[in-house]
Amino acid sequence: MKAKSLRVKSVVSHALLAAVALAFLYPLIFAVATALKPAGETFADPGALVGSSIRWQNFADVFTYVPFQRYILNGVLVAGVGTLVVLAASALSAYAFASLRWRGRDGVFLIFLATLMVPQEVLVVPMFILMQSLGWVDTYQALIFPWAFTAFGTFLLRQFFRSVPREMQEAARIDSAGELRIFAQIMLPMARPALGVLAVFTFINYWNSFLWPLIMINDVSARGTVPLGLQLFFGQNSNQWHLVMAASIVSVLPTLLLLIALQKHLVKGIATAGLAGR
Repeated sequence: MKAKSLRVKSVVSHALLAAVALAFLYPLIFAVATALKPAGETFADPGALVGSSIRWQNFADVFTYVPFQRYILNGVLVAGVGTLVVLAASALSAYAFASLRWRGRDGVFLIFLATLMVPQEVLVVPMFILMQSLGWVDTYQALIFPWAFTAFGTFLLRQFFRSVPREMQEAARIDSAGELRIFAQIMLPMARPALGVLAVFTFINYWNSFLWPLIMINDVSARGTVPLGLQLFFGQNSNQWHLVMAASIVSVLPTLLLLIALQKHLVKGIATAGLAGR
């Protein structure tokens, strides 16, 4: 009787999870279905997911209206370089806060952590003035460096570094290993799951950033990123919803492929990062 009750609970819980998953996936399914419909059938039968024919050509047509391939390359460049800079800066500062002992360390870290409460919109004006004084307006570096030194990555990696037994670091110091060698050969290899989590979050943040590129980029056709390209595409083709949906699906693919590629590190990193409290 107890085994039967457990089976019923398992079936019910799996059914509820499937329903929740379908509710979250339905907008994506609807977008893909709309992207494959012929022109003029988007609102012909709103309840039908499949049109009179499946038009894969819609995805190719997206690249004929605007230089979408350029936007994707710009987005990959900005998000890729930005992610590398964030990983390097966050790992170094996290190691300093977690493993090195210096006066005022905890106080400085609290101040550093408090910057997470400052919204990006508050910093837009002073950041723009700084970029203008550096002559970086309408450049790639203006899209990358202003937001590459945030406290989130430092906090995430600091918590992971604090979970590493201090005895390992002390043993390396006894063997005459310097701090950079300990950092590069001991801490970084162990922090791969946490670095994977940070890489995914950072890449997605750069990829989806809209406000800062909108303010900073003047020549959208040359240095525009995917969100700016989608805005321009929607302005030119707002009545062709099958193409708008196709462009949206194309813009999602790079981040989706990144999530699939780093899925193992992402699950392991979420399970292990941030659990230490030394």
